[in-house]
Order: sequence, then C-alpha cells, then structure tokens
Amino acid sequence: MADSVDVLGTLKLVYTIYAIAAISLIAWYAYRITQEGKGVGPAKPAIFWTYVATLITIGTGLHFLTYNVVPWVPMDLDRANIESHKTFNITYKDHEITLDEKPMRVDCNKYVVFDAVSEDLTYGFGIFRQNHSMVAQMQVVPGSRNDLMWRFPKNGTYYVRSTEYSGPKGAHMIVEDAIIVSGCQEDDKHSVK
Repeated sequence: MADSVDVLGTLKLVYTIYAIAAISLIAWYAYRITQEGKGVGPAKPAIFWTYVATLITIGTGLHFLTYNVVPWVPMDLDRANIESHKTFNITYKDHEITLDEKPMRVDCNKYVVFDAVSEDLTYGFGIFRQNHSMVAQMQVVPGSRNDLMWRFPKNGTYYVRSTEYSGPKGAHMIVEDAIIVSGCQEDDKHSVK
C-alpha cells in the first residue's frame, strides 16, 4: 500500500503541470485574439481542438493510471471480500469523541474498521500523523452507517480529530494518541513520538 503522503506529493506535482498546460491554452487563445495585424486571429479550429483533446486525454489518463495507487481505492473496490481483523466503535455526542478502546491498538497490515456513530450532529472522523498530515477521514452523519476500513503499513502513533465543522466547539474535538500501530518493519517517520 502506498503512503498517502507520497501519493499526494506526486499528485500535487502532476496536477500543477496539468493546470499550467490548461491555463496555457487559455493564455494562447487570449493572446491570439487580441493581436492586430494581417493573418493574426483566433487559433485555427484544428489546432485548438487538438490541444483540448490532448488535455482531456492526459486528464482522464491520469485518473486511470493513479486510481489503483491511491491507498483507499483497492480497499473500497474489494471491501465485500475483505474481513477485518478488528472493529473499533467510536461515539460522537455533545462535541465529544468517545472511543471504546483507548488507545486503539492495531497490528501491522491488518485491516481494521472504525465504526463511528453520531448521536446529534454531523462530525468527521480523521486520522492524523504527528506532523498533522491526514491519513484518512470520513464524515460521521447521524442516523447513517459511518465506517472506515483501513490498513496501516507502518508503525506509528496517530491522533483522531473531527474533520467537519460542527460549531466552535468542534475545533477542540481531538483525541491524542488514539491509535498505536505496531509490528511493522518500518516506522512512519511522520508519526513517531
């Protein structure tokens, strides 16, 4: 399983290049139609549509090439066939997060399910590294099934926080040292305490 920090870093670079290419089309077109003189005018339709088709091909190609690299996609696609090693129950009520087990101890590379229930408002369940980068998150809606399956490939200590706005008190919904992953050969360098 790829690390979300690495995947998102690569995607930032790729999409920045893609955005610059798309913006260049607009700039080129704007430059051409604002020029005076003989023979200068809008781009020829064949050139314009070739450029647009190239951008569309590259854009959709990026999604097809990366859909299976993003850590949560293979898990979601095959979720019906994956048995979780452990399920952790989390309750949200009155701007408080209550864990049935603290810390939640997770074995390396074992699938676990975080089953969250809200008894009043819409909250968020976010797993964060010690450097405050997000590992995974889901919305926790009252009266709905809210569960997240995850597998941790590296040792680390993670905290949980609400990732949805639920009023001013929601900013303080943090549970430090909520998840401890052990048994891996490698440590998550962003989650070592």
